[in-house]
Amino acid sequence: MMQNLKSNIDKNITLLKKRALYYLGKREYSRLELFKKINAYAIELELDNQNIKDTLNDLESDNWLSDQRFTEQFIFAKKGKYGAEKIRYELKNRGVNEDIINNELFKIKIESYSLAKKVWSKKFSETPKSLEERAKQIRFLQGRGFDIELIKKILSGKSFD
Repeated sequence: MMQNLKSNIDKNITLLKKRALYYLGKREYSRLELFKKINAYAIELELDNQNIKDTLNDLESDNWLSDQRFTEQFIFAKKGKYGAEKIRYELKNRGVNEDIINNELFKIKIESYSLAKKVWSKKFSETPKSLEERAKQIRFLQGRGFDIELIKKILSGKSFD
C-alpha cells in the first residue's frame, strides 16, 4: 500500500514536470511565474508546495528554468517601450532577484537615452511649447518608467547620442 502511494506521487510529479516543461517550451518564465502557473495543476494532482519547489529546483539544475535568462528576454522585449524603472518594477513583481535585475539593467544603461528618445518621438513630434505640453510629455515618459534626468535631457531638445 505504501509503495503504491509512493509510485503514485512519483507519477504525479513527473506529470507536473511535463506540464512545466510544456510552458517553458513556449516562453521563458521566472521561477515565481512558473510556480503560480503550475500550482493549480499540482493541487489537482494532490501535490503540495514542497513537491512544486522540488520540481522547480530540478528544472533549474537542468537549466530549463532560469531567472537570469528570463530577465534577459524580458528586458530585450520591453526596452523599446519602457524605461528601466518600469522594467525593474515588472521584474520585481515576477519574483526576480534584485541582483539579477541590477546586473541586466546596467547593461542597457548606455543605450537608455536613445531608447527613451525613440519612445518619446513615437508619441510626440516636437519639444513642448507650453508648460501644459511639457507636463504632459513628462507624465507620459515617467509613466513609461524613464528617469526624470533623462526626461529633462530629451525635452531640452539637445542631442546626447
